[in-house]
Amino acid sequence: MDWKVALSDITLGPEERTAVNRVMESGWISMGPEIEQFEYEFADYLRVDFAVAVSSGTTALHLALAAAEIGAGDEVILPSLTFVATANAVIYQGAVPVFADVGDLSDWNLSLASIEKKLSSKTRAIIAVHYGGFPCMMDQLRELAATYNLKIIEDAAHAPGAVYQDRKLGTWGDVGCFSFFSNKNMTTAEGGMVVTDNPEIARRVRLLRSHGMTTLTWDRHKGHSFSYDVVETGFNYRMDEIRAAIGRVQLAKLEENNEKRKWITRKMRQLISDIDGVFVPFSDNLIESSSCHIFPIFLEDKDIRPLVMASMRNSGIQTSIHYPPVHRFSVFSSSDRAPRKDLRFTELIAEREITLPLFPGMTDYQMELVIEKLKLSLSAARRSMDQYTSAMLTPSGA
Repeated sequence: MDWKVALSDITLGPEERTAVNRVMESGWISMGPEIEQFEYEFADYLRVDFAVAVSSGTTALHLALAAAEIGAGDEVILPSLTFVATANAVIYQGAVPVFADVGDLSDWNLSLASIEKKLSSKTRAIIAVHYGGFPCMMDQLRELAATYNLKIIEDAAHAPGAVYQDRKLGTWGDVGCFSFFSNKNMTTAEGGMVVTDNPEIARRVRLLRSHGMTTLTWDRHKGHSFSYDVVETGFNYRMDEIRAAIGRVQLAKLEENNEKRKWITRKMRQLISDIDGVFVPFSDNLIESSSCHIFPIFLEDKDIRPLVMASMRNSGIQTSIHYPPVHRFSVFSSSDRAPRKDLRFTELIAEREITLPLFPGMTDYQMELVIEKLKLSLSAARRSMDQYTSAMLTPSGA
């Protein structure tokens, strides 16, 4: 569809084309020097000891859990208000995802009180998802994890460049996982990164991402070895040189683009502040620390959401939902031991959230158009619901 305002937009330019051409001209496009440099630059940016480039954010999560030795029968606590990949990675390891609630209607990150309710003798880890790029309370989460001897894995797919207490997200836990999918703050089309200060975790992630092989094709190309051993059952989770080259350029643009996202977020929040029945989660004072990945809103009336989204679509404004809660999906609902009453805020948000467009290149006109069409869509949806209610209450034949 030819959107007047798309949900997201990729910021690519001549620098990325130059980087891709450099790789193509080098004659080496599988894992090699570009990836080594991308890993170094990403680790340096986060001020973390190790960064390992992988094929996606999902594979980053899987390798993080595997390297942290989460296995069959272990329980991992995570939010249900997340993309399904967060839970799928737990399943890949034979472990059990246990869904905890978010804080409240203004804080859509994991609730520490809910986490504590879900702890059992089988709990081995917590996955902290920084929703929309807004930070979880990592100091408190670390205290809780230390008390119960739990691993913390940060799902920082939304949060490259975001900070908590002047420390980059992804560096607070035992392992941090990033996604470079096409709609993320920085993109390599597909790709991800695992970061850690733990040398053993980094070693295992590097080993497992490439079939458990002790040497790589690039090592053999450089003459460092002519053969290899396979010491673990690994995976083909490698990134390639072309994506790494794009990632290096995107990383260099990240801070500037995140600042644009923050400015747009502030402006959109101002424009939306006088609309009745709608509010935006997270407080204004958290914007500076966020990466502002998406712009979610909450509708007080859940019944009008489909009408509002349809009207916005007809007006050329793309919207989405972040997220259908994982515990409602068929593949998880039969095994989830958490009653829905334990996920009260997740349920409320899931029925009422709409994601509006947000990307670094949004113009003032586009922002104003989105909010104007939102107001019109809300009014039309409310009129439609009133007419429906009136018709239902009118006696037959009246």
